[in-house]
Amino acid sequence: MQRRAAAIYVAFFIVLGAASYSVIATATAPTVGFENPDHRLSEGDQFSVENRQYTVSAISAEVSSGGGGHGGGATVTRSGQLTWTNDSARYTQTWDHNSTVTYQDETYRVMVGEGDDPSSFRLVEEINRTAILQDDPAVNDETVTLNGTEYVVRESNGSRTLTPASEYFPTPASTQYQEGESLQFQGNTTTVADVTTDGATLAWTAPKTNTVDVGNEANVTVNGQQYFAYFPDNSTLVLESDYGVYQEQTEEIDTYHDHVNGLWGVSIVSFATAIMLLGMAYMPSRY
Repeated sequence: MQRRAAAIYVAFFIVLGAASYSVIATATAPTVGFENPDHRLSEGDQFSVENRQYTVSAISAEVSSGGGGHGGGATVTRSGQLTWTNDSARYTQTWDHNSTVTYQDETYRVMVGEGDDPSSFRLVEEINRTAILQDDPAVNDETVTLNGTEYVVRESNGSRTLTPASEYFPTPASTQYQEGESLQFQGNTTTVADVTTDGATLAWTAPKTNTVDVGNEANVTVNGQQYFAYFPDNSTLVLESDYGVYQEQTEEIDTYHDHVNGLWGVSIVSFATAIMLLGMAYMPSRY
């Protein structure tokens, strides 16, 4: 009688465990998916947000091994980048006082006007004296200084003639610019925005490419509009403004895993109980 009752209980737990396992085996795990997102994009695609056009300049996937070498699975980290162009971005450059700058393919020295609040500066041509001396076979390649005056040495037929450097070298060209005045610099119409005792600041407008980095399952702001970014695969970027759509799906996935874990528990406990009952039923009796 004892073994018959044990057999009934064993059968019950086996059926219960098998039923739990069959549910696990046949269940389909839910996944994140966006049927109608705000934007579904591939690399090179363009889209507009508040009259600003963006381009998906890059979508990348980096695979890294997990588990620290102990059999862990590989992890895929996806990311992307958006670019947009500001056609009238403001650029500035400061020319320090007494520094040399390249302007229209020539070298000039910046000389700020005198006073505590200067409003102008001059570009003074830098004369390459070494090159001029080397190009003139009638003079030495180096100047000499006598009694505080610099001279160019000219030698002819054993005689030596000294010419003041100020007379030999050409007079440097000099151009003055006022605050608010325009000049051509690097192909742009440039304005002298400010002049101080430290130097002159130039300002101009020109196109500028800006970038926006996009992480997977992260918020990203695009021209003031916030989106939730998701990469369903290695070549697609989804932008969804309603975060609740993603949140509902992740909650469903979490609930599914909780149920699966519970069913695994039922199966394990049921089979373990059946084995234990069998063992107890066939234990020898003591009288």
